[in-house]
Amino acid sequence: MPIGNGKLGAMVYGNPGEEIIRLNEHSLWSGGPNRNDNPLALAALPELRSLIQAGEYKAAEKLSDKVIISKTSHGQMFQPLGNIWIKNPGHDQYSEYLRELKFDSAKVNISYTSNGVKYRREMFASLKDSVIVIRLTADKPGSLNFSIGLNSLLPQSKVLIVRAGVLQITGHNMDHEGVKGVLNFNGQLSVKAESGQISNTDSSIIVKDANTVTIRFSAATNFVNYHDVSGDAKSLVTKTMRVSDNKTYNELLKSHTAAYKKYYDRVKLDLGDNSRDQYPTDERLAAFASSADPAFAALYFQYGRYLLISGSSPGGQPANLQGIWNNKLLPPWDSKYTININAEMNYWPAEKTNLSELHQPFLKMVSELSQTGRKTAKDMYGARGWMAHHNTDIWRATGAVDAAFYGTWLAGGGWTSQHIWEHYLYTGNKTFLAKNYEVLKGAALFYVDFLIEEPTHKWLVVSPGMSPENAPAAHQGSSVVAGATMDNQIVFDVFSNAIRAAATLGRDANFVDTLKAMRDRLPPMQIGKHGQLQEWIDDVDDPKDEHRHISHLYGLFPSNQISRTRTPELFKAAKQSLVFRGDVSTGWSMGWKVNWWARLEDGDHAYKLIKDQLKPVGSNGGGGGTYPNLFDAHPPFQIDGNFGCTSGIAEMIVQSSDGAVQLLPAIPADWPAGKVNGLVTRGGFEITELEWKDSKVTKLVIRSGKGGNLRIATTNKLSTTDGKLRVAKGSNPNALFYVETVYHNKF
Repeated sequence: MPIGNGKLGAMVYGNPGEEIIRLNEHSLWSGGPNRNDNPLALAALPELRSLIQAGEYKAAEKLSDKVIISKTSHGQMFQPLGNIWIKNPGHDQYSEYLRELKFDSAKVNISYTSNGVKYRREMFASLKDSVIVIRLTADKPGSLNFSIGLNSLLPQSKVLIVRAGVLQITGHNMDHEGVKGVLNFNGQLSVKAESGQISNTDSSIIVKDANTVTIRFSAATNFVNYHDVSGDAKSLVTKTMRVSDNKTYNELLKSHTAAYKKYYDRVKLDLGDNSRDQYPTDERLAAFASSADPAFAALYFQYGRYLLISGSSPGGQPANLQGIWNNKLLPPWDSKYTININAEMNYWPAEKTNLSELHQPFLKMVSELSQTGRKTAKDMYGARGWMAHHNTDIWRATGAVDAAFYGTWLAGGGWTSQHIWEHYLYTGNKTFLAKNYEVLKGAALFYVDFLIEEPTHKWLVVSPGMSPENAPAAHQGSSVVAGATMDNQIVFDVFSNAIRAAATLGRDANFVDTLKAMRDRLPPMQIGKHGQLQEWIDDVDDPKDEHRHISHLYGLFPSNQISRTRTPELFKAAKQSLVFRGDVSTGWSMGWKVNWWARLEDGDHAYKLIKDQLKPVGSNGGGGGTYPNLFDAHPPFQIDGNFGCTSGIAEMIVQSSDGAVQLLPAIPADWPAGKVNGLVTRGGFEITELEWKDSKVTKLVIRSGKGGNLRIATTNKLSTTDGKLRVAKGSNPNALFYVETVYHNKF
């Protein structure tokens, strides 16, 4: 079971005989400050583009492997700090076992009976005091007898006794792919007992005959930011531990619970029929696909919010592929930031589920990428502004990694910068927008310099580019192309966001004119011969292609370029593409599909995807699913699917992407009645209360955080107590709901 405070993460297993608590610290990554740009790119760019234009896609991909893909580091790894172990002799035989994670307090409780004594463990990662806290109790005095210690997989780690009842673990991060490790870490653990005795061995603590024991742990590294490692880890931890050691367990729990509930209690969701709430989670998971258990979907929704609160906090690193929970020295995909979908998906729930502050780590990373990405844009592509490829890490590397088939994607800056604008649309915070305007402008400036004219239609296209990790058979199995639909959609958003940001702030009129002229020359979205939204600029889609990435539907979600009312033909084509791709896929892909079916206003299909995603891993054939602790499975574990599905459930209930607050746009038949409190929409409106029955709104209370016009779209007529509600016509005058005009190949 995961606990965390955004800076410390811990995975609790709950074995009575030997408890293992696996530890992570948000800044403990391999390597150090580095760059991974390929210096051959700029000179080879004309040849690469010529090969693509000539249709020599395989040759272009081969050249990209040489001149685009990094010849140094392919990214650094998120590393495990170590483990707390607790050995309880004689506890391997037990009964009445219970293990639970309480969402209302972010606390793990474990209880069992052994040798006639009832034992209890309580654990939480304090959001207030930056410590992991463990309390052990027994219902018979003097029954706590155990040893406790620390260890780590990192090869240069060591454990020592600081003083009676206090352990320290120190160590160094790993070198990786030629990048020297420059981080050191310090972790400290204290043990305090009521009655009984505490003694030390060379590297562990022994507790005998105690009634209650409280354990505290904290850790830090010398990481300051992506280019500064001058911090003092030991000093930071010592100060943190000194403060926490002077507080009682109840004081620590009270302050933690208050800090946590400030976030968690903002949103409540009731989908009805909670009769199965007392069943074990693994049993509910196994039965969910074939049973009526809407409350389990509500639980999963809140689990995503819990994970974001626990894995992402202001001042910390963003949640990575595994959030903040990784126990492997060599984790899958390095447990870093894959920014061709996965890292962005982690933060889809942030604004709409009322956790806007927790978006900050990601928004800060985007700002930092805009700094490191300037050199990549200039040195590799001769462009102003900034860019990133499809992966980054704590050192904010922006070079192209992995093979060319995956890495020749230049839209990482474009997509991540979308989050800057989205945060503004939800908050209306002009101070934030002004602070981050250069990030939006720089993302647009890169494309101003990089786009080239394609010869047939004279459209401006990204070349080289790709539809992430996919390739049409007609292109010799190569992914490297010009004018991929997702690239076009992202550039459209980047230009539109910069245009509107400049207008809002009264800046850069000439630059805005340039962007508008170039935006008019972008390729339109095209409908292909199968009725599908084309994935590529030429009509080469395969209706039998069930690839996990459906990147050309970016325009449907998370963007809002496609809608039923504004672009009905594109809406129909996007649906056809989604039908072709099928339902069962990797966990994160199914999470994305929940959002797409919600935007397609098909609640029953969205709910089918939730049920597909919430199947025990392994039961979907080769596809993804969910582990017993409700972690999403690619497989292996990737946390993005958790966040994606939470976002999708919110989208099924409330949307605000199409010029109005849309109520119950995709409610499935299995949720005929329910209520939600606290979801947030664009314009800073909070859905304080929304109740429905027979799939119709019965009660609605909306709180305005900023003022401004509120427009509501719903399927049943509403009335207000003051009688001031009126039918809306024309465009919404609230600029935070403005939607751009989008064209396609029939118009």
